[in-house]
Amino acid sequence: MRLGKTVLLATLLLGLGAVPASSQIVKKGQVGFRFLENPVSAEAVGRGGLGVAMFRNANAVFWNPGALSWFAGRLDFNVNHTNGIADINHTSAVGAYHWNGVGFFALDLITMDYGDFYGTRRANNDQGFEDTGTFSPNAWALGLTFSQKVSDRFSYGVHLKYARQDLGDAWIATAGKDVNDPGLAIAQRSYAQGEAALDIGAIYDFLYHGVRFGAVIQNISREVRYEEEKFPLPFAVSFSLTVDPWSVFRPEDKNNSLVIGFESRHPRDFKEKIKVGAEYQTRRMFRLRAGYADNYDERGLTAGLGVNTSMSNTDFRLDYAYQDFGIFGGVHLFSFGVTY
Repeated sequence: MRLGKTVLLATLLLGLGAVPASSQIVKKGQVGFRFLENPVSAEAVGRGGLGVAMFRNANAVFWNPGALSWFAGRLDFNVNHTNGIADINHTSAVGAYHWNGVGFFALDLITMDYGDFYGTRRANNDQGFEDTGTFSPNAWALGLTFSQKVSDRFSYGVHLKYARQDLGDAWIATAGKDVNDPGLAIAQRSYAQGEAALDIGAIYDFLYHGVRFGAVIQNISREVRYEEEKFPLPFAVSFSLTVDPWSVFRPEDKNNSLVIGFESRHPRDFKEKIKVGAEYQTRRMFRLRAGYADNYDERGLTAGLGVNTSMSNTDFRLDYAYQDFGIFGGVHLFSFGVTY
């Protein structure tokens, strides 16, 4: 186990060490399966997309598997839904179990609904094309996470997932030059691909006024090939720092908290992205959130709220977030969670 932790820490340090070099090179549009980058959880999006160091429930697996070890309970379940732009919907679910003396395990699923599209192909007629009916592109990812709390300060986690994307079928000319060529031969080809990926993350809690540090490497994978082009999944390295200034100035107040955070994300195909956000909790029940994401094409300000309540040793959470998406309007996110 000690060797495994050493390897994990070395991997994280190597990933973080690669950040300065990779940040000098911008390679736009050179990754695929971008649905894996869609933010999951109204809780995280409401505070600007801060998720690497702030989670204390099973939704942590989508942001930093090392944070899974911090939920209080034996079982934790979460369901998340996003009403995105252009009627694109994003739904996810995760369930986690704390096995005493071993660690934390979680199973998660992400699905994308892109809606229906009309298909056409070239044809030798007046229109130059013919309808092929409707098709529905889709994507999904299934993941398994293991996380362990080494001490009251440090935890680590690994998230193994399989992602699949189906863009529908296409009719490809395998012989001939155009529709008027008598030797034209057309074959139907599927554009569905899948690939495995790995996330590795860790959390260090200083146990001092809410100061926590989180780091994660996401989507370590092989390349996926479509026809003659191949590309990797959206690899990224992120780190985050949080603090609770309320506990500094009002240490006697245990019913309120104000956590503020900073997060730096270094994707393979873009410059550094910065997120800042805050979450205010009052009476251990109501939460107000706000944040801002910098260096995104359209995303910017976010806001959200959450309600926590307990019944018969069971905790319930309901969260909502709004994200400004520039010329596309707004995006609404909803999350529901239960901890036993």
